[in-house]
Amino acid sequence: MSEKRVVITGMGLVCPVGNNVEDSWTNIRAGKSGIDWISLFDPELVENRVAGEVKDIDLQSRFGRREMRRMDRAQMLALVAAEEALNDAGLEISDENKYDVGVVVGSGIGGIVTVVRALQGFEAKGHRGVSPVIVPALLHDGISSRVSMHFGLKGPNYNITSACATSNNSLGDAADAIRMGRAKVMVAGGSEACIMPMVISGFNNMKVLTTTEDVPVKAARPFDFNRDGFVAAEGAALLILEDLDHALARGVRIHAELTGYGHTSDAFHVTAPNPDGLDAAEAMRRALTDAGISNREISYINAHGTGTQLNDKSETLAIKQALGEDAYQIPISSTKSMTGHILGATAAAEAIFSIKALQDNFIPPTINLDTPDPECDLDYTPHIGVARPIDHVLSNSFGFGGHNTAIVISRYR
Repeated sequence: MSEKRVVITGMGLVCPVGNNVEDSWTNIRAGKSGIDWISLFDPELVENRVAGEVKDIDLQSRFGRREMRRMDRAQMLALVAAEEALNDAGLEISDENKYDVGVVVGSGIGGIVTVVRALQGFEAKGHRGVSPVIVPALLHDGISSRVSMHFGLKGPNYNITSACATSNNSLGDAADAIRMGRAKVMVAGGSEACIMPMVISGFNNMKVLTTTEDVPVKAARPFDFNRDGFVAAEGAALLILEDLDHALARGVRIHAELTGYGHTSDAFHVTAPNPDGLDAAEAMRRALTDAGISNREISYINAHGTGTQLNDKSETLAIKQALGEDAYQIPISSTKSMTGHILGATAAAEAIFSIKALQDNFIPPTINLDTPDPECDLDYTPHIGVARPIDHVLSNSFGFGGHNTAIVISRYR
């Protein structure tokens, strides 16, 4: 039996640059930043006061006060993105197909807002201050479970957590589930809602957040010589992965094909990437091998590109090691320069941007790249996007704990 091909038939996104796929991509194409002053809490509580927040979204009108008390913000954002993705795929769930549609939606931090509120309630009132509905809201798997229950999806349902590489792992696992015949369709991606004082303070005290605050839209500066850290962000990004034969039988539009997936571990440090880039390079090589394509067939790389000194240098080195001299001919960009770092959801958001780049034959820019770092000497598409034919995109995502992931998204033929 030949290996099943896995295609992408639906996309849903809510993030700092837009509350749906089209608005988000329009802003990414235009180089418009979603970074601003923190509004979800009093920013005077923290030293770092900029973030990428989801804006102008009325969750109460969508879910009602009663349901909002039962769900973490990460769960609600995931449901918004899932609805858009399922509608985009034209997928209707029935008794005939409900066991063929699964969910693997991950999160780096999970229901942290709920955890902190529960602790505050306990400290104020003891056990009586803790709601009986908090546990399903704080669990990491509560996100995938909510998507499953809300839409009646009864296939495989689980969560993945691998820090900022999480949703690339979700996409890779979902594709494997389809290829193994465990499902015909998978809802895959990530959701993160962690713009809160404790998390911002933790990242800030690790010295991984930018200290640039005077102009928020300038705060995220991947690959720039003067970069000084990432900008924390929130959002949810979900994709519909589908067995090609199943998609063709439904007559649905196919956005792209997920052709390659590679995953390695640094086994080096709990937060810092291995500076030699060897392990990240191997993840890229494995993704290309899985896709069955050569280095020169890669048209665009969506970089992890966080804007920290260590990540951007090691990723540049890793790309060179994986692709050799071809690395200098491939346009690269970091869309985190506009969205900030959406942690466990960032890889799925960037997969969506990669698909839109492929569809439009357009390389999105890396904004704020004013002073190129001599050690980051590849083509990082500064300031303005570029029209260019695209057939295959390599998208990198790395995470604390040494997680290295890369996927290849290809034009469907």
